Amino acid sequence: MRRPRTAVGAAAMGCPGWADVCHGFSLLELLLTVVVSSTLIAIAVPLTAGVADDMRTAMAARYLQGRIMDARMHAVRRGTRIGLRFERVGADYRFAEYLDGNGNGVRNADIAAGIDREIAPRQFLRDQFPRVTFGLQANVPDVDGTRSASATDGVRIGATRILTLGPDGTATSGTLYLHGSRRQYAVRVLGATGRSRVMRFESGMRQWIVR
Repeated sequence: MRRPRTAVGAAAMGCPGWADVCHGFSLLELLLTVVVSSTLIAIAVPLTAGVADDMRTAMAARYLQGRIMDARMHAVRRGTRIGLRFERVGADYRFAEYLDGNGNGVRNADIAAGIDREIAPRQFLRDQFPRVTFGLQANVPDVDGTRSASATDGVRIGATRILTLGPDGTATSGTLYLHGSRRQYAVRVLGATGRSRVMRFESGMRQWIVR
């Protein structure tokens, strides 16, 4: 004779106390669960990757701005010029900080001669921020509104590509563009004041926004 299921026994098995038989998931229910889970994962992964890319690129832009501000303070404190030289390596740039050794500004010839000495090691942005490089993505206008599919150079600070910070707080004017896998940022340097600001390109509005 089959003994009736008690409420305690049913609850212990995860079934309602009033149920006579505890059913598991049907094959259809399992398939539906798998499909829904796969869909949610497929949606979440690109969003997570996009957020991570934006955060990484934004941090790289802030880091670059911090390096410029730090060099500016050093120039004022030392009473001399400090230069951030951007050296092209393939499609990217590496940069380092140099001290004006003879009072005529930081120059490539003086760097080569050892007169303007390196005071901070050369580095790529990607050394600390993977997949972030200098450059302006194709069909993204520069901060002045110019649109060109070919003008993708990320360092716009003059022919020598040396950003000089003076003892009076001034700096070389220009813009440094950097991007990750998706996001485009820029660090704008205002020469008369030596100040800098970080900007992000909003693709939906097709314009640059100060961050």
